[in-house]
Amino acid sequence: MKDFFSRSAQTTVLFLVVAGILALALSGSLGFASQGFNSILVSTQTWISSRFGAIQDFLTVPRDVLALQQRNIQLEADVARLQAQVIQLQQQVAETDALAALVKFSRSNPQSSYTAASVIGRDPSPFLHYIIIDKGSNQGVLRGMPVVTEKGLVGRVDAVVSDASRVQLITDPNSAVNVRLESAKREAILVGSVSGDLFLDFLPPNFTVEPGDVLLTSGLGGGFPPDLIIGQVINIRKRDSDLFQQASVQAVVDFTQLKIVLIITDFQPVDITPLVPNP
Repeated sequence: MKDFFSRSAQTTVLFLVVAGILALALSGSLGFASQGFNSILVSTQTWISSRFGAIQDFLTVPRDVLALQQRNIQLEADVARLQAQVIQLQQQVAETDALAALVKFSRSNPQSSYTAASVIGRDPSPFLHYIIIDKGSNQGVLRGMPVVTEKGLVGRVDAVVSDASRVQLITDPNSAVNVRLESAKREAILVGSVSGDLFLDFLPPNFTVEPGDVLLTSGLGGGFPPDLIIGQVINIRKRDSDLFQQASVQAVVDFTQLKIVLIITDFQPVDITPLVPNP
C-alpha cells in the first residue's frame, strides 16, 4: 500500500511538472531561456569549428607549402626554358635578316660572284684586327679576296686553310686601302690603327676634304675592286705647323657585330708591291 502511494505521488509530481512546462511554453515564458540556450550552443559550435579549422590548417599547410615550392621551381624552369627559346629565336631572326640583306646586296651587285661565310672567331690580340670565317680553300676561297657586307667593305682574306680563312679588317694597323672621295673625285690612302680607328693619313695641305665626304674604294693598287663603300669623313686635323693633313673616318660597317659576310670570289687581286719604288 505504501509503495502504491509513493508511485502515485511521483506520477502526480511528474504530471504537475510537465503541465507547468507546457503552460510556460504556451505563455511564451520559455523564449528567453531558449534564446540563452541557443546562444550557448552557437558559441560552443563556433569555438569547436575554429579550433578544428586551426588544427586542419596546421596539418595541411606544410603540405601545401611544399606543393607551392615545387610548383614555383617548375614555373621558374619553364620561364628559363622559354627565355632561352626567345633568345634563340631572336638570333635566328637576326641571322635571317642579315642573310636577306646580303642576298639583296648580291642581287643588286650582279657584276660580282659571292660566297657567304659565318664569322667563327676573332684574333685575341688587342693590337691586331682579324676575324676567322668558316669558308676556306675547299670552298674556293683564295688569299687576297675582298670581304664585304651589305653595308660596305670589311677587309680581305689574309690566310686560308681547307675549311676556314682569316680576314684582315680594314681597321687593322697594317691595312692600307686606296680610296677616293666621292664628291671631290680625289684619291687617298685609308689606314687602320691599333685602336681600330680609320684615318686618311698624309694628305697634302692643298687636299680638299670636308666632314661628310663619302669614301669608296678607288681600285688603285690592285687590292680591291672599285666603288665599294667604306664610310665618311667625320673630322679633319690641320695645323699650320703640320706638313700633312689627317682626316678621321667613320666606317659604315660595325666590325664588333660581324656575324655573316660575303667573299667576292671572282676578284683577282694584283700584287704590285715589286713595282712600287722603295722610299
